Amino acid sequence: MAKAKKKQVKRDYVEYVESDPVFQPITETIETNYMPYVVSVMLSRAIPEIDGFKPSHRKLLYTMFKMGLMHGHKTKSANIVGETMKLNPHGDAAIYETMVRLTRDHEALLHPFIDSKGTFGKQYSDGMVFAASRYTGGKLDPFCQEIFSGIDKNAVDMIDNYDSTTKEPRLLPTTFPNILVTPNMGIAVGLASSICSFNLAEVCDATIAILRSPRCDIEKIMEILKAPDFSVGANVIYDRDQIKKVYETGKGPIKLRAKYEYNEDDNSIEVLEIPYTTTIEKITKQMDDLQKEGKLKEVVDHRDEIGIHGFRFTIDLKKGTDPEALMQKLFKYTSLEDNYACNFNVIINGAPRQLGVKEILVEWIKFRTQCVTREKTYECNKKNEKLHLLVGLSKVLLDIDKTIRIIRDTEKDEMVVPNLMEEFEVDKAQAEYIADIKLRHLNREYIMNRLTDIDVLRAEINELRALLEDELKLKAYIIKQLTEIKKKYGIPRKTGIIQATEVKTLDKEDFVEDYTARLFVTKDGYLKKITQQSLRGNAEQRLKEGDSFIYEGDISNKDEVIFFTDKCQLYFAKMSDFELSKASDLGLYIPKHLNFDPDEKVAKMIINPSYEEGKKILFVFENGRIARVPMSQYQTQGNRKKLKNAYSSASPIVGIIPEENDEYFMLINSEKKAILIRPSFVAPKSTRTANGVVAFAMNLKKKQKVTKVLVDYEKQYPEAFSNYRKIKIPATGILMQKGRK
Repeated sequence: MAKAKKKQVKRDYVEYVESDPVFQPITETIETNYMPYVVSVMLSRAIPEIDGFKPSHRKLLYTMFKMGLMHGHKTKSANIVGETMKLNPHGDAAIYETMVRLTRDHEALLHPFIDSKGTFGKQYSDGMVFAASRYTGGKLDPFCQEIFSGIDKNAVDMIDNYDSTTKEPRLLPTTFPNILVTPNMGIAVGLASSICSFNLAEVCDATIAILRSPRCDIEKIMEILKAPDFSVGANVIYDRDQIKKVYETGKGPIKLRAKYEYNEDDNSIEVLEIPYTTTIEKITKQMDDLQKEGKLKEVVDHRDEIGIHGFRFTIDLKKGTDPEALMQKLFKYTSLEDNYACNFNVIINGAPRQLGVKEILVEWIKFRTQCVTREKTYECNKKNEKLHLLVGLSKVLLDIDKTIRIIRDTEKDEMVVPNLMEEFEVDKAQAEYIADIKLRHLNREYIMNRLTDIDVLRAEINELRALLEDELKLKAYIIKQLTEIKKKYGIPRKTGIIQATEVKTLDKEDFVEDYTARLFVTKDGYLKKITQQSLRGNAEQRLKEGDSFIYEGDISNKDEVIFFTDKCQLYFAKMSDFELSKASDLGLYIPKHLNFDPDEKVAKMIINPSYEEGKKILFVFENGRIARVPMSQYQTQGNRKKLKNAYSSASPIVGIIPEENDEYFMLINSEKKAILIRPSFVAPKSTRTANGVVAFAMNLKKKQKVTKVLVDYEKQYPEAFSNYRKIKIPATGILMQKGRK
C-alpha cells in the first residue's frame, strides 16, 4: 500500500502537520477540553439541584452534621472550614464565604441553616464585612433536622469525595421544597441561575395542593404562593401578568421597592427596608451622584444609621418638600426600586433545565417520593432482619433447658452455632443471636417481651409495606410531613405586596424642576437659557462676531420647544434639555446639541406648540408657493426626538409661520416687490409634504424668487399702504417705496 502523504497546513507563517501531536483541530479542542469544563462548572459549582443546594453548600452542611454540630455547643468557624476541606478542595476562603451566607447573622436567608456567633456582615451592606474565621463560630440550626432527615437510612446515594477517602451525599433528603425557600444565584459557562426565595408556609401549601390534585393549574398556585418573600423584607410590586409569566416559564423580572416612613417632626424620610438586590452603599452613591448633578435639590442630607436595632437609612428634606414626590423620584433614579431577574435553572437528573414553579414542585415531589421510598424500604428491611432474629429466638425460648444443655455439652466454641442450627432448625444469623444472649435475660419477663416484639414488628412491617405499595398513602405521608413543617417553622411574610395598579408612577417630566428663565436665540443657532438672578448685573450679552438675537423672551423650564430646519426636518426638545447659561457665554449651539445633520440649520423655533384641531402652520417657499398644514400632523406618540419630511422639499424654505389668527403677513421677492395676504387665502392640505396650492401665492417672473416673509411687517415697514393688501392669490407684488429696508 502506498504511503499516504501528510497534508501541510500553513497558517501565520508556521507550518503544521495534521499528524503532529502539537496540532489539534478546534472542534476536538472544544469536545475534549472545553465541554468537560463547562459541564463541571454547571454540575459541580454554579447551578443548584432539586434539593436546593449547590455542591459547596451541601459539603459544608454535611461536614457540620458529621461533626455533631446538630446539637451541643458552637465551634470555631476555622474548625468547620478545615473539616469541610476534606470534601471541598477549593480553598478555605471560598468555603468560609459559603458559610457566611448560610448564617443567621448575615440575614441572607429566610430560614438560616447555621446558628452563628460573631460578625458575619449583612446581606444589605457591602461595607459591613465578615470577621476572620478564627473569631467567629457556629453550629447547625435546629431547622437543619429537615434537610438531614433519613440521611442515615439510605434516603439518598452516598458517593466518594474527591480523593475517595470518605463518603458524602449526592443530594440532601430535604423534607420540604428547599429549592424555592432558599434563594440561589450562580453563573456557569453560558448558563446562569437566579432563584428567588418564597415563604416556607406558602411553599408547603402549594406543594400539598399539587399532591392532592396533580392537575392543579398555575392560577390556583398563584392564589396560594402569592409572591416571592425575601429575608430583608421590602415590597413586591405585584403585576399579576408578570408574576404569572415567571411562575409559568421560570424567567422574568420581579419589581421590588423599599419600605419607608415619613417623620414629620424631623422632616425626614426613614428607609426601613430595601430590595434584596441592592445595598445601602450602592444607594448612597447613587444619591451622591444625583446631588452632584443638581437633580436632588430637595435633599439636605442622607446618612446610614444602621445599628443594633437593624437597618435604617435617613434622608433629611428641605422645608416644603413633598416626601411622596421625592420618594417617587428616588424610586426612578436609584435602586430603592429594583428588579430581581428570575432565572429558574435547576439541575435535574444530571442536566440543567429551566422550570416554572409548578414544574419545580412536581420534580421535588418525585425526588421526595424516591427519598421516602428508600427510607421506608430501609426501615422495613431492618425490621425484617430484627423479626427474623426474634422468630429464631422464639423457637429457642420454648425450651430454655434444652438450649442451655446444648451449649453446655458442646466441647468447642465454634461448634455452638452449628449445634443450635441443627437442633432448632434456625439459620446462622439466628443462631449467632441466640448464642450471644446474656444469661441474665433468660427470665420470664424477657421472654414475654421478645414474643410481644414479634407481633409489634409484624404490624409495623405490614404498615410500611402498605405505605410503599400505595401511592396515595405515600402522598399522604409527605403531606403530613409538610403540614408539620409548616406548623413548626412557618413564619409570616416579610416582604409586603403592593398591587401594580395602586403604585403611583411619575413621568420624567414630573422630575423636572420648574422655574422661569430668559431665553435668547441667535440667527446663527446659539441658545442661552439664563435665570433672572443670573441676569441681574449682567446686562451685556456675549455674541459670536456678526451674530444677533432673533428671539428673546421669558420661558418655563418645563416648556416644550420644536425646531423646523432648512432640511425639511423637525426636532423635538424640552427647555429642560438645555443647560443654564450665563450672559458671558456664547450659549449652546442648537444643531450640535440636538444632533442635526451636517450643514443643517434652524429655520423656525416654536415654544409650546399647540396641536389642537384648527391650529395650522404655513410654509412659504422660494418658488412663491405656500403650504398650510394642520399642526396635528406633527403630534407624535412617545418620546420622539426627530421627524423627517416635515414639509415639502420641492423648493427651498423661506419662512414658517404658526397661524395664530387671520392677520395679514408680507411676502417680498428678489425684485423688492411685496404683497400682504391672509392665511385664509391658502387652502389647507391634509399632509405634511403638501407643495402648496396649484397657483402661486405670488406671481414671479423668470429668475425671481421670494426672499423674505414678515409677520410684524409694520415694525420694519410702518408705511405699508393698503395697495399691498390683496384679496386673493396668486397676486402680483407692488414695488416697495425707496428708502425702505
